[in-house]
Amino acid sequence: MKTNLPALIERFGGRRVLLVGDFMLDRYLVGDAERISPEAPVPVLRVVERQDRAGGAGSVALNVAALGAHVDCVGLVGNDAEGDQLCGLLSAAGCDTSGMLAVADRPTITKTRLVGLAEHRHRQQILRVDDEQTGPPATADGERLMAAVAAAMRRADVVCLEDYAKGALHDAVCRSIIAEARRQAKRVVIDPARIRDYGRYRHASVLTPNLAEFELAIGRGVSDDDAMLAAGRELVGRLDLEALIVTLGRRGAMLIRAGGGHQLFPTQPRAVYDNTGAGDAVLAMVAVALAAEASLEDAVVLANVAGGLEVSKFGCVPIARDEVLAELARGRSSAERKIRGSADLLPELAARRGRGETVVFTNGCFDILHPGHVKLLAEARSHGSALVVGVNSDASVRSLGKGDDRPLRREGDRLLMLAALECVDYVVLFDEPTPLRLIEQLAPDVLVKGGDWAGKEVVGQRFVESRGGRVVLVDLLSGYSTTGELSRIRQRGAASA
Repeated sequence: MKTNLPALIERFGGRRVLLVGDFMLDRYLVGDAERISPEAPVPVLRVVERQDRAGGAGSVALNVAALGAHVDCVGLVGNDAEGDQLCGLLSAAGCDTSGMLAVADRPTITKTRLVGLAEHRHRQQILRVDDEQTGPPATADGERLMAAVAAAMRRADVVCLEDYAKGALHDAVCRSIIAEARRQAKRVVIDPARIRDYGRYRHASVLTPNLAEFELAIGRGVSDDDAMLAAGRELVGRLDLEALIVTLGRRGAMLIRAGGGHQLFPTQPRAVYDNTGAGDAVLAMVAVALAAEASLEDAVVLANVAGGLEVSKFGCVPIARDEVLAELARGRSSAERKIRGSADLLPELAARRGRGETVVFTNGCFDILHPGHVKLLAEARSHGSALVVGVNSDASVRSLGKGDDRPLRREGDRLLMLAALECVDYVVLFDEPTPLRLIEQLAPDVLVKGGDWAGKEVVGQRFVESRGGRVVLVDLLSGYSTTGELSRIRQRGAASA
């Protein structure tokens, strides 16, 4: 019987995850990179925004909390302002940080990313600066860490380890945590470090490496699924695992169970904006799903959804339970998932703007889709990172007086054809003769129309410009218009008759 995944997600509330690992502070300096320094051949970054986020195991913690579960965080931070900042970010998200231990022999791991804005909107990482000291903690600090783990494990539904090989999860600690979890009959889910020797993870329940990490661990590349399966079975047996989940990016994930069972889970294709944080979202989802007593198969299906949502965001942004539910509700067709109501779309556009993205809007009837339309839409998309197309409903087209036989295609067909275009991110229907109300609802950053509007005020122009946005007129492709297409079709029909 097929699992009711939304009902499973509703069981996430109240589940408890013990998360141990390498917690980090991700610091972003965002600015315009418009010129080269006269001192050296490097870009000059004029900072316009600063952001601090929880990274590493902290990103996993935020994802667990966003899914509605409770998370106990156990890790090491420096006795410094960055450590205070990191713990504050975790606490603000509802995470329990009583197990976050300040130590004197190392700073809080801090990754500072310099991010340039191309044309003031597209974000591109220029440089990353790491402030860290790796290696096992002092003996006394290691004992404090294990005491915090023991205190939290008794109330946990599942144990989750996020290993970046920074020292918190060195060999002895890993083995001790896994041994204690087995004694308490608690599953241990691990996102392994990028290391060759997985010996420290022996007797864990589930590992979730990506393909590059998996190939490093087995000591060779895998040319196809059969080779991956054979190597995976070998690794599962050698480490005495319950299962291995190898994440494969656009291809989804392969689940390999002890005893030889396996399954490949494809994912929905989508535009990849930033791969950062996908592994964190996958680990969090697998851990919470197993805490809610999901099957491994259902956990992988949901992990695919979470990882897919994460790569569409800039940086490590937690995937909320409601986002996953909405994604499941949209069905399997990628084109159909683009067709949205304005109220449904508003939170998603707000989230994209929060990541620094630029929302572009254009509109039309699109009664007969032709190359002129395709050129207009492709060029419109080039002015931002999300293109919303407003489409006149059948009633709206009729009110425009285009002819008694218009529209030729019903609104559902027109929406679906536009949604099938790669350059179109969202399609929204409107009933009014003009899209003004829709524009005021969506508040786009860029409003695009054809060049035939030159010298005229574009509908919605005042509103968009009043908010600091802009209007762009795109040259039309000569020889193409819906009226012209209809005329040629009718002439040929008359000639044939």
